[in-house]
Amino acid sequence: MANTYTQIHIHFVFSVKFRHGIIQSKWKEDLYKYIAGVIQNNNHKLLAINGMPDHIHILIGLRPAQSVSDLMKDLKQSSSKWINESKLTNGHFEWQEGYGAFSYSKSEINQVISYIHNQELHHKKKIFREEYLDFLEKFEIDYDEKFIFKELI
Repeated sequence: MANTYTQIHIHFVFSVKFRHGIIQSKWKEDLYKYIAGVIQNNNHKLLAINGMPDHIHILIGLRPAQSVSDLMKDLKQSSSKWINESKLTNGHFEWQEGYGAFSYSKSEINQVISYIHNQELHHKKKIFREEYLDFLEKFEIDYDEKFIFKELI
């Protein structure tokens, strides 16, 4: 798009279905590289990626020609397929339905990158559910807690 100039920074947060901690350290870097490829193939700019065994944080510079929902659909579907075809888990891998998408200004980017890179430190103090609810409250997003996480029945 000629003469279109944007600066859109989105922090995505999403979890493994039922919040199972099955992203293993021996293959998580390969997963992050795969996800980075999906982001780059869609012409977005990856700024940071990291996570824990049950969830991932990604910060990108978003190109406005693709919607957030289309990017997340592509990213989650293709990475699930890659994990399953690579037989990285004992069973069928799926991401939880939905995601968090939080926007930041340019002045906040270094702080968000640091937060993402220090996931292990943050999660010594707080579980994912608490972290996610804190994001929703910080960004003043209305939510119904019964719809946030699909529980294993």
